[in-house]
Amino acid sequence: MGYTIFREYSDYESGGTSNRTEFKQMFEDARKRKFDLVLFWSLDRFSREGLLVTVNLLQQLESYGVQYKSYSELFLDSTGIFKEAIVGLIATLARMEKVRISDRVRAGLERSRIKYGRVGGRPRIPQEKVAAVNELRSQGLSLRKIAREVGIHHGTVAQYLNN
Repeated sequence: MGYTIFREYSDYESGGTSNRTEFKQMFEDARKRKFDLVLFWSLDRFSREGLLVTVNLLQQLESYGVQYKSYSELFLDSTGIFKEAIVGLIATLARMEKVRISDRVRAGLERSRIKYGRVGGRPRIPQEKVAAVNELRSQGLSLRKIAREVGIHHGTVAQYLNN
């Protein structure tokens, strides 16, 4: 396309949040006008935070004087006349896909629980350790001291107090 590449920003975190290291760096560089255009594979690779957040992110780029373009969605281009309608539709679809994925995971876990008796999550600690946690706490020990004594993480100690 004849563009000069300033930098490639690659995140391996969920697009469901803007709190991604490379994503934040991209916006910092955009603010400093280190480039003129953000080219992303597709809008759902850019953000899956829903309509308002995604549109605000794209508008933030524009406020910095940076245009945006989708490589695989040729109609999604900040210079196009229908950009706002298209961005709204695609951002909504991206958010819906995130919800669908979450629903599929929950359904799979439920199916596994019913069919195989599997329960997701961390295994429970033995009842003897639960009793030890509560006994040590009644003696006034801190969560961290109890954790060291029993051999579990202090966060786990907090979960099992008075259970």
